[in-house]
Amino acid sequence: MTATALLTRRNAALPEIVEVLRAQQDAKLDVVSAAHNLRMADGVLRIAGADHQLTVDGVTTRDAALTPTASADADLAAKLDIPLPYLRRMRQVKPDLYDLNVNAWLEDRPDRRFLVRGLRDAASPEPGVLRAVLSDQYRIVDSLDVIVAVLNGIRQAGAQVEILQADLTENNVFLQIRSTDVEAMAPELLAGYRSPFTGARGIENPIVFGGFIVSNSETGHGRFKISPRLVVQVCNNGMTIDKHALSEVHLGGKLDDGRIQWSAETQATALKLIGQKTSDAVAAFLNPDFVRAQIREITAAAGVPISAPVETIEHVSKKLNFNRAQQDAILADFISGGACTSGGVLHAVTSAAQRIENADVAYEMERHGLRAMSLAAAHAGC
Repeated sequence: MTATALLTRRNAALPEIVEVLRAQQDAKLDVVSAAHNLRMADGVLRIAGADHQLTVDGVTTRDAALTPTASADADLAAKLDIPLPYLRRMRQVKPDLYDLNVNAWLEDRPDRRFLVRGLRDAASPEPGVLRAVLSDQYRIVDSLDVIVAVLNGIRQAGAQVEILQADLTENNVFLQIRSTDVEAMAPELLAGYRSPFTGARGIENPIVFGGFIVSNSETGHGRFKISPRLVVQVCNNGMTIDKHALSEVHLGGKLDDGRIQWSAETQATALKLIGQKTSDAVAAFLNPDFVRAQIREITAAAGVPISAPVETIEHVSKKLNFNRAQQDAILADFISGGACTSGGVLHAVTSAAQRIENADVAYEMERHGLRAMSLAAAHAGC
């Protein structure tokens, strides 16, 4: 697989995600470099002497060449204080000006250090992919190691779970985990609701399962995080409860210059913490009492009648920065869902999120489901 082909997977099974992450491990190039060793040429970032090549004469060094993703361009804009819309416009219509601006600001502070994260095929002459430009204090916690630690934590906790879905984006990995052993009835929450996918009625399928979402970013766009998630049986809608999330910031001491090589002790300490957090999450989030308590709390706010759905969903979308396509999808699912209440808005947001192709956007949208319900209820009461 090329470096670009290693960046994303949507609605995948866990083995496929693991396979891609293993391939990423082989292709990774992580370098701490001073700005004077970085130069942009033809839209490609070149890092002096950062890559190694095996030849008949032995191992030689060469410049690494990495083409920025859209996310990495955003990192460059932030680190160099260049307006991002301007930087992106230069890349599209004035690539020579793009190079000139990036290089000028790199030269402005030549001793400033960055952690550069890339993927490349060491045997190919083609540029690799620049994934991120980060602080030299960023602590790397790779997603493959996170998954192994999470599975170990689940195993240590003795939980019976299933991985419903795994997603990989340029910036994040997500695992949806559910336990059918932990369930509760939610007839009031699902009264009047129909699945927009199958038409099945919630009142006839009122079961909600306990579970959680694991997420991790290797590119500085999020921390390792475990959030409780309730899964509605009738439609697989997920209700993410962020206020109870466990997380760990990717921040540590300054890194030395050169290619990153973590010690076994450093890695073991980080992964032990992740495994422990997972065990804590299993104990807290897969507790039937916790699941029932969350259902009671959600149900209490779900029964507010919505008499003006178009205006209400427009208000909610504006508050939560949903775009027009998201707003239209929510309205369509609200109508087909049939529950003309604030809870119906929750169901509509979480069902519409399942259809979003961009996994980062989909998970962010679902995460706002409970907030959307509260906003809808408040707007209806005005």
